[in-house]
Amino acid sequence: MKGFAMLDFGKVGWIEKDRPVPGPYDAIVKPLAVAPCTSDVHTVYEAAFPKEMVEFPRIIGHEAAGEVVEVGDKVRGFKCGDKVVVPAITPEWRTKEVQLGIHQHSGGLLAGWKFSNPLRDRGKDGVFAEYFHVNDADMNLAHLPDDIKLEAAVMAADMMTTGFHGAELADIRIGETVVVIGIGPVGLMAVAGAKLRGAGRIIAVGGRRKITYDLAREYGASDTVDYTKGPIETQVLELTGGEKVDKVIIAGGGPDIIYEAVKIVRPGGIIANAHYFGSGADAYIKNELKHRDVLYLGRVEWGAGMSHIKIVGGLCPGGRVRMERLLSIIRYKRVDPSKLVTHRFRGLEKVEDAFYLMREKPLKLVKPVVFME
Repeated sequence: MKGFAMLDFGKVGWIEKDRPVPGPYDAIVKPLAVAPCTSDVHTVYEAAFPKEMVEFPRIIGHEAAGEVVEVGDKVRGFKCGDKVVVPAITPEWRTKEVQLGIHQHSGGLLAGWKFSNPLRDRGKDGVFAEYFHVNDADMNLAHLPDDIKLEAAVMAADMMTTGFHGAELADIRIGETVVVIGIGPVGLMAVAGAKLRGAGRIIAVGGRRKITYDLAREYGASDTVDYTKGPIETQVLELTGGEKVDKVIIAGGGPDIIYEAVKIVRPGGIIANAHYFGSGADAYIKNELKHRDVLYLGRVEWGAGMSHIKIVGGLCPGGRVRMERLLSIIRYKRVDPSKLVTHRFRGLEKVEDAFYLMREKPLKLVKPVVFME
């Protein structure tokens, strides 16, 4: 089969390899629609992991809806021909981490992330191929209802679950003021998730892509801030009359963005990170020494460590139940994630164009989707 792969850090291309074979609990799926992600770009171009830990070539991509073409003899809930949503996170459900409530890390740190995870001992080929393998099919696939469009289904696989997880990690309470930093597709879904959880004021912080401001308001933002026009802290506190906010969700930004969040959240508040820091920080700390893979926090702003500000980050939930619940939210018109899709392509070969588009991020882009037929 043919697949679009990371050939080395900074290099992608098409490869030919054997079609995957299912184990007894697994399935083989033919993609019907896929979407590139900023995480794919981080993985390829920011060398997020040491090279000696990475396997090349690795077919990339982790957002897909598809059709089951083969199942193992222990699979009970799915058969050939079923249309399915495939979550970006597909854990092994027979691990102790599942009982600990952290299925995203089943088998080790980030090991629930399998599709296109470049780590040799934890990842596997992704979904940008003619066929892809899904482990634990009964637990990791979800049936796609006929009345839900493919583009909405693909957005549920990662963008929706990740953005909503930011709102969950922030533990948003009714009426709280929430800032969402970064309003790409994940941040926009964080806005929608914050609204669903009952936030009062939602301040969305974006940049040069003005299309995202309109979508942010449509998904529930009450205010928008453009970080290119001045410090986030200054603009947010001007909106709130100097009051710090209850919660901050980070869905984008550079290695200093946690520091920016600390400056605007109140004592006892929560900073929830749903962002993939691909290359860490080549940042100057107070002593002016340059460190790699450091995220700058801000000692004074964090109350010398005693502010009761909680900082939590999490990999998005995966699995069948999570997808079924997100599909219910779509089906009953609570949130329509298909509004994120601004560019549509047809044919597997167009994955390359969509990937580069996601890397370049033109002003009219929010999210591209590639349909196979």
